[in-house]
Amino acid sequence: MKKISLLIILLFSMLLISACAKQQPNNNLIGQGSDVPQETSTETQATGTEPATALDSEVKEFRIEAKQFMFDPGIIEVNKGDRVRLIVTSIDVPHGISIREYGINERLDVGKPKVIEFTADKEGTFTAFCSVFCGSGHSNMKGKLIVR
Repeated sequence: MKKISLLIILLFSMLLISACAKQQPNNNLIGQGSDVPQETSTETQATGTEPATALDSEVKEFRIEAKQFMFDPGIIEVNKGDRVRLIVTSIDVPHGISIREYGINERLDVGKPKVIEFTADKEGTFTAFCSVFCGSGHSNMKGKLIVR
């Protein structure tokens, strides 16, 4: 009888531990380099290398996927003076995103969105590049931020 009770308790404990391990954290802080929940209010997403432009609102928000060996979308266009929010997620291996002229350099862990906010106060075309070695095509992993 004791062996059966012990076995039931052991199985219940394993089930409870398994269920807890599958829960996702509830990240609800948004700020420079913070994690972000999946739901956001204003966003625009483009694919490939065509420029992505955000909807007119107080903050220009873009969702970007980092994957070997590209950022998607690869080009972001904003106006000088815009407040910009990038929500960047690696979908395959750890990556990074760096835009030197704006002091941005963030590590991107797989499946964990990273929020990067800044004011586009410099006009020009700026290179966004992967700052964490991600494989043989790492040096070619680049995108563009165009500020008009």
